[in-house]
Amino acid sequence: MTKHAHAAATPSVNVGMKMSPEARARMRRREQDVFNYYDDMGPGKGNCTWGPGILAHYGVCTEEELARPVSAAAVEAEFSRRVAEAEAGVIRQVRKHKLPQDQFDALVSLTFNAGVRGSRNVYTLVDTGRPAEAAAEIRTMTSTHVNGKKVLARGLISRRAEESAPFQAAAKAATVAKK
Repeated sequence: MTKHAHAAATPSVNVGMKMSPEARARMRRREQDVFNYYDDMGPGKGNCTWGPGILAHYGVCTEEELARPVSAAAVEAEFSRRVAEAEAGVIRQVRKHKLPQDQFDALVSLTFNAGVRGSRNVYTLVDTGRPAEAAAEIRTMTSTHVNGKKVLARGLISRRAEESAPFQAAAKAATVAKK
């Protein structure tokens, strides 16, 4: 068995974790319900999105999509599906470092928004015991692409501050413990 195959065969220490009800409710409140498709950075800008910040596809919505209504049941079902997908992604990617609940919740929120691929650097930093670097990396993840150009998404600044906080607190606690 190769080293890589062995690592993949080893179960994550975070198997069975779920986002806490409090964190899920906070994230649900942050993600406003929109019962139709919309361009996430304003008309004709950003990516086609629907419901509570669900990416439909990269690039702006078509006129047909903009006219398409979305039901409350569809919004809730897709939100729940995406949270479960984010939880599974965190568990798959953070295999060695046992996450406390606040860090797991923060990574699920980050993954819900940035995806597994977009969060990979953070997972590596967390799994190798570098919480201060993970917090710093999370705080840099505040841009998106609009018409092919990278732009600051102001709405992500407070979200990333909240998501990075548990890792910053862990780093601070480790520093104090060393003294």
